[in-house]
Amino acid sequence: MLILLASGLVLAAGRLRPYPSLLQGWLLGFAIWSCAPIGCMTLLLIHRLTGGRWGFAAGPVLRPLAVMVPLVAIAFIPVLAGLTDIYPWAAGASQIKPDIARWYLGQPWFVLRAVIALIGWSVLGVTFGLGLGGRLLAALGLAFFGFTISMVAVDWFLSLEPHYVSTAFASMIAIQQLVAALAVVAVLASYFEGKALNDIGNLLIATVLGVVYLEYMTYVVAWYGDLPHKAEWFLRRSTDAWIGILLVTFVTGAVLPFAMLLFEGVRGSPAGLRIVGLLLLFGTVMHFAWLLVPAFSAQAPVALTALGALLTLTIGSVLFGKGIASAEVRHAE
Repeated sequence: MLILLASGLVLAAGRLRPYPSLLQGWLLGFAIWSCAPIGCMTLLLIHRLTGGRWGFAAGPVLRPLAVMVPLVAIAFIPVLAGLTDIYPWAAGASQIKPDIARWYLGQPWFVLRAVIALIGWSVLGVTFGLGLGGRLLAALGLAFFGFTISMVAVDWFLSLEPHYVSTAFASMIAIQQLVAALAVVAVLASYFEGKALNDIGNLLIATVLGVVYLEYMTYVVAWYGDLPHKAEWFLRRSTDAWIGILLVTFVTGAVLPFAMLLFEGVRGSPAGLRIVGLLLLFGTVMHFAWLLVPAFSAQAPVALTALGALLTLTIGSVLFGKGIASAEVRHAE
């Protein structure tokens, strides 16, 4: 089944080559959708090392999503098939100044780094999603994740505008994945009670603060540096339309859920956490839109395609999850 899905995505990517905005929109949809499975995998690794009631309570949500990490690898195939239509550096190395970026941003190296990361994450996601990993593997897995996310976050997202560099970008993406995973847990885990609810709320507070802090400090450092290539990146995202989107996202997807989490009654309420989770998922979607869409010339088609890709991937995940659940029931019988 997975082979057929991969083959179908390759064929679809080939058909989309004359329409680069569709492939660009797929990248954005992939970026948003992949946060939850990768974040769940990372949380399982962390819990295997640290323990805690929150991990056992959230396990029924974390484990199935972590097992879906191989789907993340398959969903990246259209991006690999459409490199020259998505990334300016892939269309011609002459667009990159003769520095280390020209050596680093080469198609073979890009594909190799992506394959290593996706295969490694798939192994870790399936292993810990099935409850088979030990503490040593969890420690090595976290080190591997930290190393690979620092490369592929730059490759997949930041290299859309290869002259802009941010050392905090990969860390921000990794924490955003944790936010998305915890938000899904908060939305789906209605059976939580007592201490576990409060733990999830506290973890959400920490991760939301992490994303906001790294994004803000990146802007402050760029502002103090006063470098043209960094200023240009932020100016693309500072038009009247994008400033309005950013303010709505910041208030609705960060400030409001953070303020709600400060109240113990919200952290201790399944309904309260569900509302917080939905707000944070909205914030995740809009944050990625703000990061990626301004890099493309056809912004409206990219955004609409991303919405369709996100819905398609989400529905596919639900069907895949139901298939796994049905298989487990038949196996138990």
